[in-house]
Amino acid sequence: MKHEAWARTLVAAGMMCCAYHCAAADGQIVNAADARLQKRASGVMALMGYSQTPDVTSGALSIKNTATGNPSFNNTSLGGGFTISDSVPLYMEGTLGWARYDPKFVATQGSDSRVIPTKWNSAIATVGVGWDFRLAEHLVLRPIVNGSYGRVRSDISIGSEVITNRTDVNLDFLAHGHLDAAGMGGSMMLDYENYQPKHEIDVELRYTDIQLHSVNNSYRAVSGHARNQNASLWARWRAPIDGWHALGRPFRYVLEFAHTTYLGDETDVVGINHLTSFGVGVELDSSKYNPLWISRTRAVVRYVYGQNVHGVSLGIAVTFD
Repeated sequence: MKHEAWARTLVAAGMMCCAYHCAAADGQIVNAADARLQKRASGVMALMGYSQTPDVTSGALSIKNTATGNPSFNNTSLGGGFTISDSVPLYMEGTLGWARYDPKFVATQGSDSRVIPTKWNSAIATVGVGWDFRLAEHLVLRPIVNGSYGRVRSDISIGSEVITNRTDVNLDFLAHGHLDAAGMGGSMMLDYENYQPKHEIDVELRYTDIQLHSVNNSYRAVSGHARNQNASLWARWRAPIDGWHALGRPFRYVLEFAHTTYLGDETDVVGINHLTSFGVGVELDSSKYNPLWISRTRAVVRYVYGQNVHGVSLGIAVTFD
């Protein structure tokens, strides 16, 4: 089913609005409620895959098509990683993600039907611990063990009692329930870093595979699972602008490229299997004064596009000393 695509730009840090052909269903008929809800629960867990790892392409994503009433999807995440030191090459990373998904159910009983607008909210935290194996002067191989824990909640704009009385379907989970998800997995990263006075180059090639399963769930009908996989390439060039200084340090321009291919269950829900980002921005070096241990602050405007998707975002990032 194809729909008219549209796009708009948000002038807000970390938000992106995209145009797309929606791959999700417009609604689900809730007669076999258990199977339908279980499928949707797995779908929401799959959507967590867009915010399980640090990724500039999907770190802020807002998708909807109001003209056709399709489900909307909003994703925001904050993450980063660091290696402790050259002598102790222990790598640690963390990501916090939040998403809101708006599927529509249709509860029926004979000729009587009612659209049930639902809001599925998910929050997930992912941590990673790895070790740097130096292959060359500027190149390291970094295996990472990842663990995730998240929660899905649903709220509903009409009471579950009304739905139950009219349709003989108990959707109490939609009004009051929640679903916890936990998972383990790993990543493999090849990281190239070459910092020179005239320019700085960062390139990361990464593959991630994390499996999520429902836990601590009293609603058997909405148990779920998802396998979220992606492969990404990220590169950044930073160099001083001739004659520009601020806070006693060179003022830099930033060029950035990122591409992520999604290989797991998340692609079946939203229908986006890849995203590519081009970014340009500036970087302020505050290491001379080191306020709040922040050595650099970057602002990057990114143009993102993919399968029937395009949009613009503004990202803000800091480097801690």
